Amino acid sequence: MREYKPKGDVQAKAYYSDRFWVAPQLPTFSVDSDEIFAEQSKKINENFEVIKEYIQTGHLVVEVKAEDNKDAVAFFKDELGYNFLMEIAAVDFLEKRGVFEIVYEMLSTTTKKRARIKCCLRENQALESVNDHFRMADWSEREMYDLSGVKINNHPYLKRIIMPDDWQGHPLRKDYPMIGDEAAQWYEVDKIFGKEYRDVIGPENRDQARVDRFDTQRYSKIKHEVPKGAEFSDTKTDFGDYQEKDGVFLVTKLKKEDSVQLKERR
Repeated sequence: MREYKPKGDVQAKAYYSDRFWVAPQLPTFSVDSDEIFAEQSKKINENFEVIKEYIQTGHLVVEVKAEDNKDAVAFFKDELGYNFLMEIAAVDFLEKRGVFEIVYEMLSTTTKKRARIKCCLRENQALESVNDHFRMADWSEREMYDLSGVKINNHPYLKRIIMPDDWQGHPLRKDYPMIGDEAAQWYEVDKIFGKEYRDVIGPENRDQARVDRFDTQRYSKIKHEVPKGAEFSDTKTDFGDYQEKDGVFLVTKLKKEDSVQLKERR
């Protein structure tokens, strides 16, 4: 396999984007606004260096240092009664902030409360496995290592869980191309047929948005739809107008030549 080379600008070259879309921000509230969370916060601050804490969507969110990840999970389980570890995830902020944001989502069946432990991990750092406290962490930590490249210390069996062992790169990193890199395009050809068949078969097309004008198995052709499996023809349909032939009542008929593309928000 050829070496994978990160492409830091790949997000700027996404095929589809909405220039006017602004990501909504969820409101946050003070920990003191919830009696149970306020009491738990006192105990947490007595035992850990808390970077920030707040309530969001009914969850207690506490950010601690990455070195305290295992101790914090154990404390939430043994001292605060969060007896379920629901999810572990890593979010790539390497390009903007130089860190992964690690999230542990926890549930208490006694208080019926949810908590989220967060920590920021630099790329050259490693987390301690929490598998000793929650067995579900085994596969979740392997997935985090496989797809994001987050290193986990003292894991019982840290190897890829979704991608093949010889896969190059980590597909959930934001510098990983959404349709795969060059190594991904040749992976199945090389593994199944051998590199000598590259010229015969060609690279794999991994772009799920691509429409092949000869492919009628996916109901679509360029400019119009067809029944599944219909025979191919070169018949083309002109969609110059955006409305039905007779128009719509009280709506001005829009023609393609009258349309304009906005360059900025009005």
